Amino acid sequence: MDQRRNNSKPIKNQDPINAFIRAREVLIIGDNGEKLGPLKRNEAIQLAEEKGLDLMQVGQQPDGLAICKILDYGKFRYQQQKKNKEAKKNQVKVENKEIRLTVNIGQHDLVTKAKKAREFLEAGDRVKISLKFKGREIAYMDLGKETLDRFYKEIEDIAKIEKEAKLTSRFLDMYVVPKK
Repeated sequence: MDQRRNNSKPIKNQDPINAFIRAREVLIIGDNGEKLGPLKRNEAIQLAEEKGLDLMQVGQQPDGLAICKILDYGKFRYQQQKKNKEAKKNQVKVENKEIRLTVNIGQHDLVTKAKKAREFLEAGDRVKISLKFKGREIAYMDLGKETLDRFYKEIEDIAKIEKEAKLTSRFLDMYVVPKK
């Protein structure tokens, strides 16, 4: 068991443990939080092994002295994973939704699509409003902007513009997000 503790590798991007601590001298913090003072690395590892625990580096002082804590590394890893999982669960995921319009869209169709956009915004999603130019309609950019403005007027009470209308190939795209 002692052999395994010395050779167990820490997780990538984690603090070094036991023999993987490079500093020769370490400042020890006990398993219940009290400072045990500076010790040689090997003495500190031996002290941790006597308690059946691991020595983990938690920081570094400017003078090269490593700050280490005596703890059960397996338990520590489990608690960290649990904490990360909980944080990930509590994150709010914002989805991107898209509404497609054309230059010559009818008023009723515009209102119907605005209702759908309203549903997306109320759900907290970001909405991309794409106006597609077909054929020679690309020459009538001002009509496209007017259509986007009419659409935005339908939803402006619950939405704010995140990105103004911008032409990308044959689409005039505008992004809106819910007002807070």
